[in-house]
Amino acid sequence: MNVQNVSILGATGSIGDNTLDVIARNADRFRVIALTARRNVDKLADQCARFDARFAVIADPGLAGRLQAALADRKARAEVLTGVDGLEEAAGMADTDIVMAAIVGAAGLRPTFRAAQCGKKILLANKESLVIAGEVFTAEARRAGARVLPVDSEHNAIFQSLPPAFADGLEAVGVERVILTASGGPFLDLPRSALSGVTPEQACKHPNWAMGRKISVDSATLMNKGLEVIEARWLFNARPEQIEVLIHPQSIVHSMVTYRDGSILAQLGTPDMRTPIAHALGWPERIEAGVDRLNLAQMSELSFHEPDLERFPCLGLAFAAMRRGDSAPVTLNAANEIAVERFLGGRLRFDRIPHLVGEVLDRVSVTALGGLDDVLEQDSLARRVTEEQAVKLQ
Repeated sequence: MNVQNVSILGATGSIGDNTLDVIARNADRFRVIALTARRNVDKLADQCARFDARFAVIADPGLAGRLQAALADRKARAEVLTGVDGLEEAAGMADTDIVMAAIVGAAGLRPTFRAAQCGKKILLANKESLVIAGEVFTAEARRAGARVLPVDSEHNAIFQSLPPAFADGLEAVGVERVILTASGGPFLDLPRSALSGVTPEQACKHPNWAMGRKISVDSATLMNKGLEVIEARWLFNARPEQIEVLIHPQSIVHSMVTYRDGSILAQLGTPDMRTPIAHALGWPERIEAGVDRLNLAQMSELSFHEPDLERFPCLGLAFAAMRRGDSAPVTLNAANEIAVERFLGGRLRFDRIPHLVGEVLDRVSVTALGGLDDVLEQDSLARRVTEEQAVKLQ
């Protein structure tokens, strides 16, 4: 059995934790090469010591000295790299076979793009790489022979439910549409009039999943599902009209694929991110994930209904941005990142998040994207406009 070398971009987050847990359960198959973090020095040093990583990358160069000292305290041998250059080196180094791309937000674009350029097996948890640079990213991955495997539970479920030749077009393999399921988040049944008083702590308490704060807020607004819709467009070579969203509060059916003959194939499982991580890590084989088994005999209900776009306007904004194409998803993502950051910092009401995103989408012109530099320029522009508009909504 060949041992595969793994670099984890965003090792100290929940996806990173779960990835390392799966690797520990399959130590004969995988070896950690590089681990990265934004600012969490102590946790990164602990992980490097435990898994004997060769490289420790801290995105904030000002923390390099602290990281070096923390590694020395733990007698860890990892070499310290810093900044975007360090992240890109971890993603593209020759010894790395697999890259777990789990840096949250647009900050993960450059290192994930580097992994694609180097033809790596990419486990994609950083959905923004496809949301804001879908056409550019997928073209580069094809050119370099990179294999992109989705780690989001919904996209991984669709991947498992599709035939191998789906890249030739969904219609060519008899697929009518893909259906992304959404739990509806913590405010599914909350009166709309109460949304203005939602606190960050309430928004971050997801009913089914343990996630980071940013993605938890996105799940509460359903923007996370909107971003996943755009991601699915590029992952599965799907047209906008071939993508559907259904609310499924139990989070047991992770997503579905409907076929021309009337069949619906779905992937079911307990809500545990180690399942899609293990599937992507081991693909095309199946490996141990350490998750509780789903007991269908104990389940009393599986329910589905269409999302209420008046309650969750962010989902409608995402569908509209996908249909407009070009730079519209870049603007959508940038505006949402700023809006969520301000909400978490107590500078924007929860119910004003979609208002701010919609205002920025109206104000920023849609332009064609010729390459990664165009994507980053549009992202910067959208962030400036969002900050300007946010002041008016306070």
